[in-house]
Amino acid sequence: MTPASYILGIVAAVLVLIVVVELLRRRHLRERHAIWWIIAGVLALIAGVFPTTLTWVAGLIGVEIPVNLVFFVGIATLFLVCLQHSSELTQLESKTRILAERIALLEMDDHRPANAAAPTATATATATATTKRKSGSGA
Repeated sequence: MTPASYILGIVAAVLVLIVVVELLRRRHLRERHAIWWIIAGVLALIAGVFPTTLTWVAGLIGVEIPVNLVFFVGIATLFLVCLQHSSELTQLESKTRILAERIALLEMDDHRPANAAAPTATATATATATTKRKSGSGA
């Protein structure tokens, strides 16, 4: 690899880390989402600063071409990010459905006519009046 490609790798890794930290600082990105990007940025920075590390890890794992290891780690990181987002999306959809059902029930109660909710109170008042008349205490 040429020195220009090493410099490009280091600059790209530092740029990723700066952007992630800035998004975290401005609260545009949550910590649990940023962790994978920070890991990817740190690994890219290590590979850029110490290129022999990449060759050593590739040999340790059994990958013949170190660049293939970079692609594999990159794809694995993106896969984990997608999996995390899919899981959170599923949870949010479930919570949204439950909230929509609760709102629908509350709106149904609000749109019920006033006398529709009163039969219980009217029936109780009628039963009380009937009982009083039968017992002779009359109203």
